[in-house]
Amino acid sequence: MFRFGPGKRGRHEIDMTEGPLLPKILAFSGPLILTGILQLLYNAADVIVVGNYAGHEALAAVSSTGSLINLLVNVFMGLSVGASVAVARHYGARDIKAMRKAEHTAMTLALFMGVGVGIFGFLLARPLLQLMDSPPDVIDGAALYVRIYFLGMPANMLYNFGAATMRAVGDTRRPMVYLMISGLVNVLLNLLLVIVFHLDVAGVAIATVASQVVSMVLVLLCLFRTRGAIQLNLNECRIDRKSLRDIIRIGLPAGLQGSLFSISNVLIQSSVNSFGSLVVAGNGVACNIEGFVYTAMNAQHQADMTFASQNYGAGKPDRVKRTLWCCLGVVTAIGLSMGLLILLFGRPLLGLYNQEPEVIAKGMIRMEIIMPTYFLCGLMDVMVGQLRGVGYSIMPMIVSLTGACLLRIVWILTVFAQNHDLTVLYMSYPVSWFVTFVIHFLCYMLVARKRVDKLKPALRD
Repeated sequence: MFRFGPGKRGRHEIDMTEGPLLPKILAFSGPLILTGILQLLYNAADVIVVGNYAGHEALAAVSSTGSLINLLVNVFMGLSVGASVAVARHYGARDIKAMRKAEHTAMTLALFMGVGVGIFGFLLARPLLQLMDSPPDVIDGAALYVRIYFLGMPANMLYNFGAATMRAVGDTRRPMVYLMISGLVNVLLNLLLVIVFHLDVAGVAIATVASQVVSMVLVLLCLFRTRGAIQLNLNECRIDRKSLRDIIRIGLPAGLQGSLFSISNVLIQSSVNSFGSLVVAGNGVACNIEGFVYTAMNAQHQADMTFASQNYGAGKPDRVKRTLWCCLGVVTAIGLSMGLLILLFGRPLLGLYNQEPEVIAKGMIRMEIIMPTYFLCGLMDVMVGQLRGVGYSIMPMIVSLTGACLLRIVWILTVFAQNHDLTVLYMSYPVSWFVTFVIHFLCYMLVARKRVDKLKPALRD
């Protein structure tokens, strides 16, 4: 087994198994937060440009596609979680040979999946939107957006798997820079294609795909040229069976969880669609703004998963457990402060996307329910990150599907069916977050912590 000492680490990599935890967690998650915000900003650029220059029907067309796109891609993006855990664990154990096999297996898998998912989404866009009861004045634009979006799926997959590999060894800064560049491309193309060439929904979709291609190229060039342990070599790009099993064992349940979560969100979107295009537009804008809080909280989920994975591989149970408590504290602070701040400035923020008073009013209904309680979603995700980091993936999948997905579906079919009101519909979110967090926490304390306590230190040079 090939191992290496600290001196052979790349300069962008972080040793998560030594030194103070909180500063390293913040150093890791800070660029992740900025990366997510940058990604959301260029997604927001889609919505802002189309909302202000193409009307609320086009805005609803773009806004209503998110849950469908997530449904189709989450199961495959979940495999990038498996790849990140596998790479981080081997990296923590100093087993670079196994780590490189996992990396190259993941990148090969990403290419094949990107092509397959792209074809599937392109061909079935309109039938799936029809199943979601997309409003008649929205469905043509939504179908066009989804078809163009899925043409960029190979680039999307390769970027996400490449970035997951980089994050696994602590490199969160370079993906942030690459998204900054691709985001700028997206914004400029939005302005050009929508305002100058009047392509509306098609222009927004083309700009999104172009930015994804730019981010993919930059990540691949970085991986090819890096001198660190994660250097990508085309001659090594093949499927290694053991690495594939490791990736699937963690990643497939994570992906299924994400996709089945999306089923509940598709049902919620379908329920939102029943209120008409103005509500669809207001809901979509509010969701877009919520994304800024979510991406900041999700950085703690990724930090917990990565730090737990490296320290689990290194055989350091105390650091694994301390990672959880640090991330729970940070995510609570982020969720509460950002959520309440956004709620305070909710109307001006919604007004940036669309000036119609009814759209703003409908968006505020969602914000008033979600923003004060959003930290519960962060707590839930951090628990999932810890469980996956120490090798559990089936358990958090079952808990999440039961406590969140199934509970939301039952809520829609019972409570919402009896009270056809937007506030009642949106209450399904905080209720499901709280229940799922409590169950995850109990599972960790009663089951997963025992596995952590039995860890033995990895051999080191």
